[in-house]
Amino acid sequence: MVKGRSLSHVRIIGGDFKRRNIDFIGADGLRPTPDRLRETLFNWLMWDIPGKVVVDLCAGSGILGFESWSRGAARVIWVEPLAKQAERIAQHIATLQQNALHANTQTTLINNKAQSALAQIQQLAPIDILFLDPPYQANLWAELLTLYSPLLAPGALVYIEAPMPLSELGLPTNLQLLKSTQVGQIYAGLFAHSPAEL
Repeated sequence: MVKGRSLSHVRIIGGDFKRRNIDFIGADGLRPTPDRLRETLFNWLMWDIPGKVVVDLCAGSGILGFESWSRGAARVIWVEPLAKQAERIAQHIATLQQNALHANTQTTLINNKAQSALAQIQQLAPIDILFLDPPYQANLWAELLTLYSPLLAPGALVYIEAPMPLSELGLPTNLQLLKSTQVGQIYAGLFAHSPAEL
């Protein structure tokens, strides 16, 4: 445990690991996707996750990656720059790997900033589903999507959370909004990626 920081937890809400607790360190700017919003998101993605490559790019608690693993993703990649937070994710990965369910799922944890993880993820691309929920104050949505667009498979899905309307984020034009919702002050959307306009 990090001195002065307590552990919090979220619970996997669906799939074969349903009800498993995922704990994380209470760090500044870390906001795990609320249960209600996660339920909406994974209803959207219900048929899209099995057998796919999923990247939880600004992982934090890692819950979006764990929810995807629980639902049968072929590979899950977490990117988390905070070492202590990455250690928590690694511990949960190790625990879940002991479970016979989804034993063939490949898991990769990268303890680095999203910008610096690009080369490592490039070796595992193409990405089918990208979760992007960066620290709000960093304003990284457009920057990271520009960096990672070349690694996205044609028709890849990109999920974004933000504290403002998604139209105000300056997102690349090769993303088509498929679904959106708002929960409290969180704006969320699911986009389809088109490589044609890169």
